[in-house]
Amino acid sequence: MALAVPIVAILGRPNVGKSTLFNRLVGGRRAIVDDMPGVTRDRLYGEGEWCGRRMVFVDTGGFEPTGMGIVAQVRKQAEQAMAEADAVLFLVDGKDGLTPADSEVARLLRVGASRPILVVVNKIDTAKQAALAAEFTRMGFTQLFPISAEQGQGIGELLDAVLALFPGAAEATDEVTPTTVAVVGRPNVGKSSLVNRILGAERVVVSAEPGTTRDAVDTRFEYRGRSYLLVDTAGIRAKGRLGHSVERYGVSRALAAVRRADVALLLLDGVEGVTDQDSKIGGEAHEAGCATILVVNKWDQRKGDADAAEAVRAQIAEQFKYLAYAPVAFVSALTGQRVMGLFDLIDEAAGARARRIPTADLNAAVRAAVARRPPPAEHGRPVQVRYATQTGVKPPTFVLFTTTAGKVHFSYMRYLENAIRDAYGFRGTPIRIAIRGRTERGQRG
Repeated sequence: MALAVPIVAILGRPNVGKSTLFNRLVGGRRAIVDDMPGVTRDRLYGEGEWCGRRMVFVDTGGFEPTGMGIVAQVRKQAEQAMAEADAVLFLVDGKDGLTPADSEVARLLRVGASRPILVVVNKIDTAKQAALAAEFTRMGFTQLFPISAEQGQGIGELLDAVLALFPGAAEATDEVTPTTVAVVGRPNVGKSSLVNRILGAERVVVSAEPGTTRDAVDTRFEYRGRSYLLVDTAGIRAKGRLGHSVERYGVSRALAAVRRADVALLLLDGVEGVTDQDSKIGGEAHEAGCATILVVNKWDQRKGDADAAEAVRAQIAEQFKYLAYAPVAFVSALTGQRVMGLFDLIDEAAGARARRIPTADLNAAVRAAVARRPPPAEHGRPVQVRYATQTGVKPPTFVLFTTTAGKVHFSYMRYLENAIRDAYGFRGTPIRIAIRGRTERGQRG
């Protein structure tokens, strides 16, 4: 039976241009590209479209037949990508020529892959270089495509060949938008372990070495009939401690993941406690308008400490005053303790972030709040709130129209925010309030 949306894995030894090709196929800079070998570690998914048909492409780490530690885990990720793929693009470097490592990868692909394999000879930038591709016929594969992933040459012919393998591939259609959940935090707090526990599989590389995850890795899945996009991210270090360019890219992608997420799971280390860097990461989520859940991980290591939870809650209250709306969960990614219970909080926070309040109900709540505590006078003149309306969601955004121009003190803005939260909840999500007078354009709250 023809497949609805074929999955196409990109495999090859390190530094042959897999991430560059992946970015080209999905139409954006999704994967980190760097001249240093081994930048990609986890497998990264992205959707592309060709001739009105959808395909899912999978970027993988460099396939090295031998090696231990991280190298072995990266190889395992590539093998898993190959196992779930409907076709494989075996990428080689035309300028390097056929290497022993290519031949070994080819041997493993022939043994382990029962799906079509297309040999893609990259870095063929000119017509004169096309002859370089002929050498790779010695590997014994029948379909060979010279391309330049960097310049886009030969990509159309390659996609035509891929699409021909799946005549029943699904046409591009609108789908239900999943709830995007970004797992963020400083290095080595257990982000990838939490993702693996949620997904019930070794979806991403886990290691005790800080900085294992270098890209934002998306995984779409369903749980209890709802669709989610789970994003594992690189650990976010303080700016002054960032090293090489790859690490800076990883942090940049993590922050970008927060900006596109509906909900951020901000992981905290239950053993080390809350740090200033945790607070800064929370600030990024708050400013991005992302709903946030504070997840205290490694709680299995505090077993038997009766006062531990209260001590951590006190730390959180002190460090995250601006995230007072964020629920707190105590979990263990290692044992699975309370991990799946996070989805009750995720659904609640995502729902609150998208909630719209009827104008009449909103005005009733605001009038009641103002009656209890009128706004402070402006230059001796009383300030009256005439009207309130909600102008947006994700996050919920409100505008209050007043009788006078001028700023309202931040403490009163906080009072109004708390009044709206008391009336309508909004647990887990930031809200925005703007004040508009007769002559001013607006003030954010």
